Amino acid sequence: MTRRLAQVAKKVGVSEATVSRVLNGKPGVSDSTRQAVLSALDVLGYERPTQLRGERARLVGLVLPELQNPIFPAFAEVIGGALAQLGLTPVLCTQTKGGVSEADYVELLLQQQVSGVVFAGGLYAQADAPHDHYRQLADRNIPVVLVNAAIEHLGFPCVSCDDAVAVEQAWRHLDSLGHERIGLVLGPGDHMPSGRKLAAARALAPDLPDEHVARAMFSLEGGQAAATRLLDRGVTGIICASDPLALGAVRAARRKGLSVPGEISVVGYDDSAFMNCTEPPLTTVRQPIEAMGRAAVELLNAQIGGSSVTAEELLFEPELVVRGSTAQAPRD
Repeated sequence: MTRRLAQVAKKVGVSEATVSRVLNGKPGVSDSTRQAVLSALDVLGYERPTQLRGERARLVGLVLPELQNPIFPAFAEVIGGALAQLGLTPVLCTQTKGGVSEADYVELLLQQQVSGVVFAGGLYAQADAPHDHYRQLADRNIPVVLVNAAIEHLGFPCVSCDDAVAVEQAWRHLDSLGHERIGLVLGPGDHMPSGRKLAAARALAPDLPDEHVARAMFSLEGGQAAATRLLDRGVTGIICASDPLALGAVRAARRKGLSVPGEISVVGYDDSAFMNCTEPPLTTVRQPIEAMGRAAVELLNAQIGGSSVTAEELLFEPELVVRGSTAQAPRD
């Protein structure tokens, strides 16, 4: 007990006596200090005293698949900042390969009596992935918001970048540069945003050959392997479903002795950090991270406040950012 008092007091910056008064429900403590002590208990993993357990913590889970891709730290920064402005404390939950799963994090967040959960880039976007933990949240009436396309029937509000518009912008850009053999590097076959991107490409080019579509895990290495297959099939322009995939495509071209953009043009997706510092600077389709993150928090806060929100998807417009990785198609 003494150790707990000392840790909480240090975390909040108050005396152990103040922490003791909060835990014992005694007067003489401001509301802000009282709330800070309770939040510190939650963050440090201590159970609240029995008489205080009825109050839901002002914690919000922010569940991300990884931090290697700069797009996810960018979303975390926007969403975390918007939550803090509302007096909510984000709890960052990042999955690790072979380690803590999304379902494990949901279990932990429920134990902490979180006020809500925001998922970005999670298993909700994969049709063949396990989804029981989402039903668990729904059954407990925990406010949830999803960022970017989800499978159907989950029933949660969703904030998404318009995948169809993103592909249309990238495709028309390459087409205007004279590229006739355009390929796609997408995520796994059950990945909903990738499925939307493929549908948009086929709407633009109904005769798009299957061999001009390559699937990959979302990593630089995955992008390199998939792009290598496309280059072997003669494409001159490659549209990728993420910036790391696009950087992998650039590396694949160079490994084959091809210049970017002289012989191969590459378009990414996200416009995550430092894409203007790569060599060449990456042409990419920018997700409106600030607007999407703030909309996700507004939807979550409305639910926390007891308001009903629509489960319909909010679609945000992307923006093509032209840099140095695209150029006129090479002449045969």
